Amino acid sequence: MAVFTFASIMVLTALHLHTASGQSNQSTAALRPAQTSLTTNPAPVFTLPASADVGRNILPNIKDPQAVDPQTVCPGYKASNIRNVDSAVGPAFKADLDLAGPPCSVYGTDIEHLTLSIDYHFDDRVHVEIRPRYIGPENETWFLLPTQLVPRDSESSMGKHRGPELEVSWSNDPTFSFTVKRKSTGDTLFSTDGKILVYEDQFIEFASPLPENYNLYGLGEVIHGFRLGNNLTRTLFAADVGDVIDANIYGSHPIYLDTRYFTSDDSGKLTYVPNATDTSAAYVSYTHGVYLRNAHAQEVLLRPSGITWRALGGTVDLYFYSGPQADDVMKTYHETMTGFPAMQQYWTLGFHQCRWGYSSWTVLQEVIDNFAKAEIPLETIWTDIDYMKQYRNFENDPERFSYEEGAQFLAKLHANHQHYVPIIDSAIYAPNPNNSSDAYPPYDRGVDADAFVMNPDGSIYYGAVWPGYTVFPDWVGAVLNGSGAIDWWINELSMWSEKIAFDGLWIDMSEVASFCVGSCGTGNLTLNPAHPPFSLPGEPGNLVLGYPEGFERTNMSEAYSALSSLREQEATKTAAAPSPTSFYRTTPTAGVRNVDWPPYAVNNFHGDLAVHAISPNATHHGGYLEYDFHNLFGHQILNATYQALLKIHEGKRPFIIGRSTFTGSGRWAGHWGGDNEARWAYLYFSIPQALSFSLFGVSMFGVDTCGFGGNTDFELCARWMQLSAFFPFYRNHNTLGAISQEPYVWSSVAEATRTAMRIRYSLLPYLYTLMWLANLEGRTVMRALAWEFPDEPWLADADRQFLLGDALMVVPCLEQGATTVNGVFPGVGAGTVWYDWYTRTAVTGVGPGENVTIDAPLGHIPLYVRGGSVVPIQEPGMTTWESRRNPWGLIVALDENQAAKGWLYLDDGESLEPMTSSEIRFTATSRSLSAESLLGSDYIDDNTFGNATIMGLAKKPVRVWLNSHALDSGHWTYDQDSAVLLLHGLNQLFPQRVWAESWEINWE
Repeated sequence: MAVFTFASIMVLTALHLHTASGQSNQSTAALRPAQTSLTTNPAPVFTLPASADVGRNILPNIKDPQAVDPQTVCPGYKASNIRNVDSAVGPAFKADLDLAGPPCSVYGTDIEHLTLSIDYHFDDRVHVEIRPRYIGPENETWFLLPTQLVPRDSESSMGKHRGPELEVSWSNDPTFSFTVKRKSTGDTLFSTDGKILVYEDQFIEFASPLPENYNLYGLGEVIHGFRLGNNLTRTLFAADVGDVIDANIYGSHPIYLDTRYFTSDDSGKLTYVPNATDTSAAYVSYTHGVYLRNAHAQEVLLRPSGITWRALGGTVDLYFYSGPQADDVMKTYHETMTGFPAMQQYWTLGFHQCRWGYSSWTVLQEVIDNFAKAEIPLETIWTDIDYMKQYRNFENDPERFSYEEGAQFLAKLHANHQHYVPIIDSAIYAPNPNNSSDAYPPYDRGVDADAFVMNPDGSIYYGAVWPGYTVFPDWVGAVLNGSGAIDWWINELSMWSEKIAFDGLWIDMSEVASFCVGSCGTGNLTLNPAHPPFSLPGEPGNLVLGYPEGFERTNMSEAYSALSSLREQEATKTAAAPSPTSFYRTTPTAGVRNVDWPPYAVNNFHGDLAVHAISPNATHHGGYLEYDFHNLFGHQILNATYQALLKIHEGKRPFIIGRSTFTGSGRWAGHWGGDNEARWAYLYFSIPQALSFSLFGVSMFGVDTCGFGGNTDFELCARWMQLSAFFPFYRNHNTLGAISQEPYVWSSVAEATRTAMRIRYSLLPYLYTLMWLANLEGRTVMRALAWEFPDEPWLADADRQFLLGDALMVVPCLEQGATTVNGVFPGVGAGTVWYDWYTRTAVTGVGPGENVTIDAPLGHIPLYVRGGSVVPIQEPGMTTWESRRNPWGLIVALDENQAAKGWLYLDDGESLEPMTSSEIRFTATSRSLSAESLLGSDYIDDNTFGNATIMGLAKKPVRVWLNSHALDSGHWTYDQDSAVLLLHGLNQLFPQRVWAESWEINWE
């Protein structure tokens, strides 16, 4: 969980009071679900001691004054034996690299002999790889990342080559270095010149200068502003941390975008501008990408002078993407490395409701009924670990979530065209061998299948998670060694699906998390089931008392009363032991890796790599060590779950939301932002996190709306429910022991939610089309302003507003107590027109880069339509099924040239390979609006066409025709003041299957 200072957290008593200005419109008692106990057995259970999850006291090297700087002691390498390699694209070559002096062995054993390979994979990308020259079966995975786990790019033979845009040179002065330049501009993109290449068996370091005040993005997963800045250390080591700002959290994505802004003189000469703030100047930008294909623990140091990349193993396996724009880089990266994002089923774009604390099928039905009473759309109900029998996967609690009652509940849910998604944890309970009533067949079948991670001696590794002592599926062994984890996983999910008709799955704890250091369950299974080594939220001594920043401003009496409750709770806690003053450091032993405590200590949030994770020496079938594959557990459990859902829901697109991700996870699953907090800061951080995952190739992204940890309040929840309505994945979720935060709890939140959901559900066809374009060709769904308007440097760090596709701009209010928001309107200097979604009028009188004050009272989220866009809409319903059967409409926003265009994609909304589909192209001018059904479009949509709004039409029409038939004046109106032509009541004039053939509306 994220950690915050005592002074910053406002609190409320356990009575869970509501505020006067956001009064609940229903009984709090009726909405408050019963809390779940750890077990249905009232007998006390063994609790793991807190010391079980304490490792060595490790001081990260970047904080260690005794740490040796390898640049000062290591010799580097010399290149020789240069040899050309055939390539259809560019001058590929190989070379030998040999240590240029005595080994330094500062953080491992130096690899004396390396191989350099330079390959041009297409005109827009080049591959630079440095790896040990001599690798055997005994050490292969120390260095090489198997393509079975993470595919690699290869030279493309498709398309016509114009010649590479990137060029690579090398030097031996004073030691080996390489430089990557952009050929068309001569700009140096990356260069190790002047730096020493360090390559040891447990430590790699290479570095490059970067231009002054550089703009880098990516290097996730991290809670940080979108632009990373030049004073940040990014640790890439998957960890069950909670959304701690700037820490290493769930996923690892070692890619960054580098955007540079230039001015150009009359001769075309470019000059880099580090502080491009002159909005009257003309700029041109270039963006390139750098990806390190390496799954080991990494640390990336961003400093004013440049970037230093460090890894605890693997190879220097670098891919450079020339762009020249961010969109070009991302398309190529998604196409050649990550795979295009998974196409989602249509229903997944509806609203999802979850919480840790829904204690029974009865409570779930009450929640569903309350949504219906409040007239708030609900597409999918989720359950956290409450539904499980003693927190065990694949088994329901027989009393609260029985299979019999569940079958009735799910039949009713599905009859209403709603859906259900349960959580699945990444650890598997190990039953107590001395208690026959504790039998757990999934574990037994897994043992028979050799499905679990082992200790170095070949015995099963037993960690601890929610149910007690647990084992962990061995995905690496299954993929590389053919052991049985994946087949076992598919079988267990398949058998469980016969009892519970779920529609998708939510994968949690997949970093992978363990609540103890080492194989703590070995010899201790007779203590199972066991309580985690910490209090659960809501348990005595751990009441959920936190509230958002500024809560006391509108709730003074409750806040001050509750503050004493927090002080009383804090006073009962045992004082923490003083922090040790000594730290555990290790030094290398020649030829021996210390995987448990590497000589170089990365800045891991938990310190010791074995804390709150399975140990680095845990062993996969085939002898592979967790040290070399830790960052891939979450990636491969998504792979296994995807395969399972292909079998369970044959022919349908799997719906999976996962926590830990890696390069390529988006082709199987979506991601949610993890355990955030009900705080205004996290309302903001949701935007840069979402934009980063667009870069990473994960289109289906959202956060725990209204906040997971702590208690929300009506103002924060209202703002958040409206903001998340424009994220692809839209879910409200909070923790055990907190107040209820369903949007119907407060009348103000309910109204704000209905407003935003009406817009979202009307935009579902547009959003679905964006998801299709992402799946088809790597387009992004949520977009940074700087990506769409690349020549406006004042947008380089714009992450408080964003674009949904290329047509819509969202400018949310992110500050407590505010009734206005500052927004910028990109492109206006070049003629871009923006229209207010609500008033349909054009924004005028705004200059380039100008911050404009926009009205944003509570319940209103500013939304703008970009000129040049045609946005397909449907009348919103209470479910996506209902919405898909409502009449169509179009929002047309004419640009400065009185033109607009747009797309619509249609299929059955669920099939992995749809039998039929349709693509509709929209075109608008100052005199017409047309829809063209492209060749091959054969999906049958039975809905009619109801209305169209044409914004920015300069002249009032005299008459209007539909396919050459004059429309009665009762079907259209024109507003001179707003320059809007409204076509309405067209349902009876269009054929029922409106997209079956092309049509045109004209006016003069």
